[in-house]
Amino acid sequence: MDGIAQLDEQAVRTLESASGCHGGRDTMLDAAARAGKSEAMDALMRDYPRGPHDQPQSMCPAFGSLRVGLRMRRVATVLCGSACCVYGLSFTARFYGARRSVGYVPFNSETLVRGQVFEDIREAVFGLADPDAVDAVVVINLCVPTASGVPLDLLPRTHNGVRIIGIDVPGFGVPTHAEAKDVLAAAMLRVARAEAEAGPVQRPAGTVDGVRTLALIGEMFPVDPISIGALIEPMGLAVAPPTPAREWRDLYGALDSVAACAIHPFYVASAREFAAAGRPVIGSAPVGLDGTAAWLDAVARVAGVPAAQVDAARAQALGPLRAVLDANRIDARITVSGYEGSELLVARLLIEMGADVPYVGTACPRTDWNDADRAWLEAHGAHVQFRAALEQDLAAMRDVAPDLAIGTTPLVQAAKERGIPAIYFTNMVSARPLFGPAGIGAMAQIVRAQASGRERFGRMLSFFEGAA
Repeated sequence: MDGIAQLDEQAVRTLESASGCHGGRDTMLDAAARAGKSEAMDALMRDYPRGPHDQPQSMCPAFGSLRVGLRMRRVATVLCGSACCVYGLSFTARFYGARRSVGYVPFNSETLVRGQVFEDIREAVFGLADPDAVDAVVVINLCVPTASGVPLDLLPRTHNGVRIIGIDVPGFGVPTHAEAKDVLAAAMLRVARAEAEAGPVQRPAGTVDGVRTLALIGEMFPVDPISIGALIEPMGLAVAPPTPAREWRDLYGALDSVAACAIHPFYVASAREFAAAGRPVIGSAPVGLDGTAAWLDAVARVAGVPAAQVDAARAQALGPLRAVLDANRIDARITVSGYEGSELLVARLLIEMGADVPYVGTACPRTDWNDADRAWLEAHGAHVQFRAALEQDLAAMRDVAPDLAIGTTPLVQAAKERGIPAIYFTNMVSARPLFGPAGIGAMAQIVRAQASGRERFGRMLSFFEGAA
């Protein structure tokens, strides 16, 4: 087909024999380069530099993009990838509460070689592009279609008045599912920015005329944006619709803010879109006492808030935070690790509550927007490991022998085998508030409930000692 990059049949057979995304990074990258995807892969590698391991150690990264699409109203999502991958992603999406179907475009060696899979994707997109039902159709290439050069950039930008957004999210190009959220969020911001620059756009719900807003970047517990809104209200500011967005018109509201706040610091492509729209990006987050004070000052500088309003905001926030911190002290040694991207913020809060946190591991990278958190943690005795591999998290847990280990599922399992209380970061920590008094109270409840179980684990280990 004219204009469509294709692999020859031998290259497709190579991908098949490599078992898709299990074939190794080098095999997939080589195939992608020969299929004309070098530029796309280079862009992913610039935005999401790899760590010590050559394949993701979390869930399939594409789940992040899939989650962003499924959480948006009036957005249809289509996957093109190996059947086993699509099944796993669909199952995981349902497990985490998705209530919508996921479209699937299958392929085989013949359709890849002939370029028919692109035609099948286009047909599926056109069938879904009903303006009465959806504002956008998202197509996500997984590993094999990306490595095979399936050219989603050749899809029309719109059909029947519905936006069409195609993205490549291969496991050999995007290291974590957290960063894959950024891939789709940024692609949507790019389209929305172009629309806003071209002329009038739909007014976001809840817009209040004359009130300046801050855009919050990152998926947060639902009460956290409310807590942040209360912090900035004395400064004459409000919270804009979130990024990732929940509906298309929210994107316009986010871009219309005075600044964006990288609450989750790995949204590098989204930050670039805000910068292109003339919106500066503020790092760190209002976590704990020190973090809240520094963040309020940073917001005030960027937004040009008068000193009297800044003082009012600090007075409203810091006194109650100090009181809640004093009432919820933690006496425990804790290691923190995970792949959500908020690990440094959680560690900061734990330390301010009195915990000893000698190790913080995150699968996400070091960026300009988490550098202040890194410096603060290191000044308080923590070793911060960016792009942490599971093996590094396990080694830290074994060396430290903490009262509580917070981490991924395999780390939790390994800790409990040693009689160390442990909890899964994603389901136990990310699913609770982090900011303001609510965050302090939630963290205290988690730690007290879990750290007290060490004696019970010890009894269990003794009971089973010597058992085959």
